[in-house]
Amino acid sequence: MRIIVLDNDTDFEGWRKAARRLAINDVKPAEVMWTVRKDDELSLASCVNELPDVPQAQFNVPAIFVELAKAAILHRNDERFALLYRLLWRLRSHHDLLSATDDPDVAEVHAMARAVYGDIDRMHAHLRFREIGRERTAHYVAWFEPEHRIVELAAPFFAGRFADMPWSILTPDVCAHWDGHAIAITPGIAKSEVPTEDRLEEAWRRHDNGLFSPARLKVMEMPQAYWRNLPEDSIIKPLIEDAMRMTSGPFIARKTAEPQQRQDQPMARKQTRDAQARGTIAALRDEAADCRACPLWKDATQTVFGEGPQSATLMLVGEQPGDKEDLAGHPFVGPAGQMLDRALEEAGIDRAKVYITNAVKHFKFVPRGKIRLHQKPNTPEIRACRQWYERELAAIKPELVVALGASAAQSVLGKITPINKSRGRLINHEATKVLVTVHPSYLLRLPDEKAKALEYQRFIDDLKIAAGQLRNSAHAA
Repeated sequence: MRIIVLDNDTDFEGWRKAARRLAINDVKPAEVMWTVRKDDELSLASCVNELPDVPQAQFNVPAIFVELAKAAILHRNDERFALLYRLLWRLRSHHDLLSATDDPDVAEVHAMARAVYGDIDRMHAHLRFREIGRERTAHYVAWFEPEHRIVELAAPFFAGRFADMPWSILTPDVCAHWDGHAIAITPGIAKSEVPTEDRLEEAWRRHDNGLFSPARLKVMEMPQAYWRNLPEDSIIKPLIEDAMRMTSGPFIARKTAEPQQRQDQPMARKQTRDAQARGTIAALRDEAADCRACPLWKDATQTVFGEGPQSATLMLVGEQPGDKEDLAGHPFVGPAGQMLDRALEEAGIDRAKVYITNAVKHFKFVPRGKIRLHQKPNTPEIRACRQWYERELAAIKPELVVALGASAAQSVLGKITPINKSRGRLINHEATKVLVTVHPSYLLRLPDEKAKALEYQRFIDDLKIAAGQLRNSAHAA
């Protein structure tokens, strides 16, 4: 039995170095024990240097495995190092193993990666800073208790968003600090060591007292475990209790004699929602009708949810509904939708068998007289709406997702993705294959007819890749 001692719980480079040396020397997974170094234990080097180099036995693994491993190694599963080495060992003789989504090891590492990415998304969405000090001496501090060891991976997001203010993110694992130039990582601390309340926290509480809605907790999908990270933690429970009293008992009895037009609509939706199986597209569409996760709902006519058969093997994701879609309540019914229909037909894809949706479900625009000019959704709006895409994806379970444009690619892949670098090839993302291409509206905006014809043909060629993938999957089945 070989014992491999890594430097810390997130030592990906140490794991990769040791795993490669072990695999090259044909050391079976059952013969390896993985652990994390304590002060009195040996270092990684002393455990693996005794193995000889075998340069002629080099091997490669898919790039997607490296990305999965980097995420999964942040999971708190104690068996993550052994699981990843077992997958690496098997990839030597089965290069396409990661496409076998029914394989237990593959399914588990994908689930771990999803959990880590989800934890990062929740940290980005729910972390709140407290102001310590005044003016020139002010420093901003946030407390967060992540489910997994994500702080070092999540911190650069805050450096980009709050680049002009010094901040510290404190967690039980490690702490991240930004001085305006670089991120520094220090050991974690206990919650009792976090600075006490301040004027910024009091402002958050006043804000929530005025705007709080119990539905907000469901829309944002914040588990109760995350309340402890919020400055308004101490007032959430009383606010919910007050709201529940207002929506039951004598208060409702007094309201029964009043006009019920506005109240009947949400109640009818709730009754419909209860009658449908949770997780179906119909139930999700009904639930999304009340979405208030970002401000775009205020000016939009309605939520424009995805449409198509729940058995669809192909899912198309656009950017957001346009003017025509906002008025009609259906995706891709305007000029871009007409171009998409034509391209799908030329690529040999039946739109009636495709599920079509958007990264953002409300129309974002600026008024110019009687015209509403389309505005590109920003990252917070895409992130706020991503829960609906994830739930659509879980309900449909498509063979392939086609991201139409940069906003769609950002939602599907969870990061800003250049179209030209990713276009025209299948990408393995978590448990789904993804194809990135342009949005049909891009073709409509091209002023030169020759360029428009060339780009339209490229768009059709991209869709033909999707059609070919679906045919291959059907034959394999």
